[in-house]
Amino acid sequence: MIATAIGLFAAIPAVMAYNRLNQRVNKLELNYDNFMEEFTAILHRQAFTVSESNKG
Repeated sequence: MIATAIGLFAAIPAVMAYNRLNQRVNKLELNYDNFMEEFTAILHRQAFTVSESNKG
């Protein structure tokens, strides 16, 4: 019974810390995905404006 209490005492904060860390990682991944999409859109836009200006 005491071992179970000690195990829960250790496990509950560990699970809470894991969930918080996992949430932060997911937010960071979303930020990187958004940055990647915006950056590729900018590069795509610049590539087409450069190629169109070379035609004229």
